[in-house]
Amino acid sequence: QYLRQEQQPVRKGIVDMRVHACLYFIRPNGHTLKPLDVRAMKAIGARVNLIPVIAKADTLSPAALRQFKKRVMDVIDAQSIRIYQPPVDSDDEYTMARNKDIISAVPFAIIGSVQEVKTQDGRMVKGRQYPWGVAEVENDQHCDFKKLRSLLIRTHMLDLISTTEEVHYDKYRTTQMKTRKFGEPKPRKADNKKFREEEEMLRKRFTEKVKLEENRFRQWEQKLIAERDRLNKDLEQEHNLVKQLESEIEAIASVNSPNGKFFRK
Repeated sequence: QYLRQEQQPVRKGIVDMRVHACLYFIRPNGHTLKPLDVRAMKAIGARVNLIPVIAKADTLSPAALRQFKKRVMDVIDAQSIRIYQPPVDSDDEYTMARNKDIISAVPFAIIGSVQEVKTQDGRMVKGRQYPWGVAEVENDQHCDFKKLRSLLIRTHMLDLISTTEEVHYDKYRTTQMKTRKFGEPKPRKADNKKFREEEEMLRKRFTEKVKLEENRFRQWEQKLIAERDRLNKDLEQEHNLVKQLESEIEAIASVNSPNGKFFRK
């Protein structure tokens, strides 16, 4: 959309909907990245500033978390997955040390909570209460939430935007200009045979499941009809029995009544 807006004769009022950062949450399984994670991160990292995040970091011990981080980074380096790397060089020593500290925390381990809990020393903090203590969201010794927040909205926001403009968007724009003309729709890729087979298999499974449910519904409907017929027959028999009893009562009453009518003494 942004590229099409840039191709217009009048480019005032361009709406920039480009994504400048993508947080990719990794399940804290304690092992390493799954093959699906590797494929997804490769595809996403080529298009946007990818920032890996370990969710629910309080489910791992500090030692296990450090080991899990190392395994994740080893896979990222081995698979050549492109993630956002904040610039380190700076004229200010404090800024350089801060940037190195942020980079050393990748992938960021996060504890999420909006609840206020009380610590053992009486402080009210955002965190999670456990029998052994409190896991604080904004404590650098417990998780990397403050470092991630600083990266996104304080120290490197402008760098994220400029990286999108100068790297990802420029690469996309160059590719599009080489493969199609101005105003020409984007060419569609040929259908993947593997995806077609999977789609066909899912369609067959869905059709079979629908047929199975239809058969179950028909059986249930037939049972309901049979039960209804049985109840109607029982009701008809009871009705005939009531009529028979009424006839017998009328016959007895006509015998006991001198005028052929039933009367009370």
